[in-house]
Amino acid sequence: MHTRFLLERFQAYGSKEAMIWKGEPYSYAQLLESIEASRSFLDRYRVQAGSVVVLEGDFTPGTLALMFALIDRECLIVPLTSGMDSRKEEIYEIAQAQLVLTMDAEDQVSVASFPTLTSHELLVSLQQCEHPGLILFSSGSTGKSKATVHDFTVMLKKFSTDRVRAGKRIMGFLFFDHIGGINTVLNTLSSGGCIVALEDRSPDRVCAAIARHKVQVLPASPTFLNLLLLSEAYNRHDLSSLELINYGTEAMNEHTLTRIREILPQAGLLQSYGMSEIGIIRSSSRSPDSLWIKFKGEDYETRVVDGLLEVKSEFTMLGYLNAESRFTEDGWYRTGDAVECDGEYFRIRGRQSEMINIGGEKIYPIEIENVLLQMDEVIEASVVGEKNLITGTMITATFQLRVQLPAAEFRARMRAFCRDKLPAWGIPQKCVIVEELAPGNRLKKKRS
Repeated sequence: MHTRFLLERFQAYGSKEAMIWKGEPYSYAQLLESIEASRSFLDRYRVQAGSVVVLEGDFTPGTLALMFALIDRECLIVPLTSGMDSRKEEIYEIAQAQLVLTMDAEDQVSVASFPTLTSHELLVSLQQCEHPGLILFSSGSTGKSKATVHDFTVMLKKFSTDRVRAGKRIMGFLFFDHIGGINTVLNTLSSGGCIVALEDRSPDRVCAAIARHKVQVLPASPTFLNLLLLSEAYNRHDLSSLELINYGTEAMNEHTLTRIREILPQAGLLQSYGMSEIGIIRSSSRSPDSLWIKFKGEDYETRVVDGLLEVKSEFTMLGYLNAESRFTEDGWYRTGDAVECDGEYFRIRGRQSEMINIGGEKIYPIEIENVLLQMDEVIEASVVGEKNLITGTMITATFQLRVQLPAAEFRARMRAFCRDKLPAWGIPQKCVIVEELAPGNRLKKKRS
């Protein structure tokens, strides 16, 4: 049984709270009962080992119980949340889905089946070695969703030792179909902690849940933390229980980090690094207000080649279902993240795919945004490179402002402000002013 060590811990934790869902506590003993009921459910529907099963839901008792039952059934699990509704059919096809289990608002499950044969070599290899699998899809914001395949047996090994933050109340903020969400589930429950589930990830609802349930750890994206600052929800709720904010999923800008440190001085700040392809790497920040991190433990090896980070670990994915391999011949995964190095510390500059090249001069969007966000007039800014007939590329910045200003006036102010802070070629040539810069469906900054 692949989850034996987890089930033994759940039994030992007994009446301790495993989850808060819709404001109500749900114990480890109740979770074990739900896992047993889920096994019976799978028996009733004759779900076979090796089946590709889409599990549509979020952080609910029923969804998590089904996930553990499916792992022990050696199924290949595709977690899916409502944010991916527009891509469901594409996902079913790529994953070669055979069964879809959908959890409704009351945590009741419905079933749909497809007469699909599993043919992809990665899925077949998991079936042949009788291992459960995990298939994660990217948001597809810049094109087709990429499907990463993991061996769930290998992934579980990371959580078989006692966790550092044992017994903590952790916010279920990162999505269930995101590597960070899966990491939250396994990290929290393997250590006897409690997941506080959210029905709404708006700043006020998140802060209300922190205050009501005394949440100690908040995993979050930098984009959400900026939304928190803009909303000032931290002034309307008691966040004194927060001990740690673990931020990741995208590059953090210096302005947001400094402001979060100011308004929540009691909370530690820890930058995590991870991707669907490699999992979450344990790390530590040089200091709470630093964007420099170092990786901890012997689970991962890292190296930098031509300024880009590469990672090697048994916890990296087996491969993609629908994209070319990013592994080198000697087994290193090419992350595509540009980094600076200072001894054992790294600073993430940004994705290589987002790099802006102006006549041979190169800069990353976050480096420009760090300057733009220092302007008093600016609430939020997003920078991209756009095609230009003369230079090949020009820098376009989209702004959300505190007060409305004529575009020409603001552009003049912006260029004057940046003159001694950015090279002339790195100052945005095109300015777009919008009422609101809305985040993407996974609460990350949209750059497309």
